[in-house]
Amino acid sequence: MGLFDKVKKLSVFSGIFSVDEEFYEELEESLILSDMGMDTTLEAVEELRNRAKERKIKDPEEVKACLREILVEMLDVGEVSLDLSGKPAVILMIGVNGVGKTTTIGKLAHALKNEGNRVLLAAGDTFRAAASEQLTIWADRAKVDIIKHGEGSDPAAVVFDAMSAARARKADVVIVDTAGRLHNKQNLMNELNKIRRVIDREGETSTKEVLLVLDATTGQNGLIQAKQFSESAGITGIVLTKLDGTAKGGIVLAIAKEMGLPVKYVGLGEGIDDLQPFHAEEFVQALV
Repeated sequence: MGLFDKVKKLSVFSGIFSVDEEFYEELEESLILSDMGMDTTLEAVEELRNRAKERKIKDPEEVKACLREILVEMLDVGEVSLDLSGKPAVILMIGVNGVGKTTTIGKLAHALKNEGNRVLLAAGDTFRAAASEQLTIWADRAKVDIIKHGEGSDPAAVVFDAMSAARARKADVVIVDTAGRLHNKQNLMNELNKIRRVIDREGETSTKEVLLVLDATTGQNGLIQAKQFSESAGITGIVLTKLDGTAKGGIVLAIAKEMGLPVKYVGLGEGIDDLQPFHAEEFVQALV
């Protein structure tokens, strides 16, 4: 079974017999309904028209292959692998409540540990009740260390202690959880900026990744979240959760096109091994 076998397929290719204007109109509709967004869809279909004309393509299978080629190119917006070269490497996890951020951190810690890294978690979401307890459960599952303070304490202080502990314990990677909600958006962004400053000051040799966790089932709302967080967090990539049947996969392309951000990981289930690196070719093959 392939990685993206549960991704909803584009229905337009199921009964295609000829490549005509009606086909292109149906393709546009199918892509928009897949959560790809209007602008991204129009650009993809226009490029398909041009290439089909240039190459004199008439065969439906060749058109399908050409569309795949275009969509893979659209997804090529940045490095998809994590930069963990600095020691300790720091991964700042951001996103609104309910997207699966805590679960994703646990799965990512497990994956990185299995690759031979010494991983340390920082429970920087001190705002949400029971957030650190939930993260502790995942730390136990992944068999990694965790640094945490009491509920309501200063998240930047947690991160400071985590960076100190990482140096003392010679950790390879520090994964920092953050609040998904504060009293208002400005408070949240100020908190993220404060955490970033601590990381920059305490991790002079650290490489830094900022991963925004998005729920694939929220569709275009996920794009709005991405734009809000990118204003202050300096996002380096996306982790897309719940891409396992109920989500419309086109949102991956909308994020790449409109945000210029690569999807680095996808969550495809509830198990600890269900977070997988994103592969554009395999994803597009499943979608089309």
